[in-house]
Amino acid sequence: MLNIHAVPSFNDNYIWLIQSPDNQQVIIIDPGDATPVINELTDRQLEPVAILVTHHCHDHVNGIPALVKRYDIPVYGPAKESVPLLTHPLMAIKSLHIGKNIPNIEVLDTPGHTAGHISFVIGDCLFPGDTLFGAGCGRLHNGTAEQLFHSLQQFSTLPAQTKVYCAHEYTETNLRFAITVEPDNVAILQRIKETSRIRQQNLPSLPSTLGLELATNPFLRCNQAEVITSAQQFSGKTLHTAVEVFTTLRLWKDQF
Repeated sequence: MLNIHAVPSFNDNYIWLIQSPDNQQVIIIDPGDATPVINELTDRQLEPVAILVTHHCHDHVNGIPALVKRYDIPVYGPAKESVPLLTHPLMAIKSLHIGKNIPNIEVLDTPGHTAGHISFVIGDCLFPGDTLFGAGCGRLHNGTAEQLFHSLQQFSTLPAQTKVYCAHEYTETNLRFAITVEPDNVAILQRIKETSRIRQQNLPSLPSTLGLELATNPFLRCNQAEVITSAQQFSGKTLHTAVEVFTTLRLWKDQF
């Protein structure tokens, strides 16, 4: 079983350290800031063996130069985006092996938030970067709503027990939107209570599970009647496809 450490950075980012169960080796995911990562590695006496990057945004990559300089480790990231000191450009691949005793890594092409965004499945854990958030999804930077919809659909095919390690602590804000979209969704109401309890203890609301996201995340529920009705009321027109519902939800959330 992997040991996964959350390294808070900036206001609401999480940098994830993926530790082998049998030694001190770790993979660093999306290091936007080197300092908290170095502190965590030092405190836990961990040995970094690689950096994985989901996309090019500064709060996911700006720590790379200092970490590479200090530890001389490779950088794996999206082939279609500009990532500092990238050594291993990646596109979708079923099997990627890094480090001793780290499980096989599957790379998914998940554009939408950005045009070349990728995500990682490691064991029973999903690292979606800014594609999927707790009860939400990423904004559109230079990708499209249709791309983001189809990227999220990829996630929905993973096992329900898959743990979801998003890159930002947005869950409480996203749940306020989710309950607006689906005011009769009991699962959302329960998640609001549980998330509030967790955050009052200053703990991460993550990981969630894919099953929880499918039950409470409106962006994964575009075929549900209440979601469709709410999106149509917001848009003032009939929406004929799940992609249209999703696009409307994304626009609505941007203004929420």
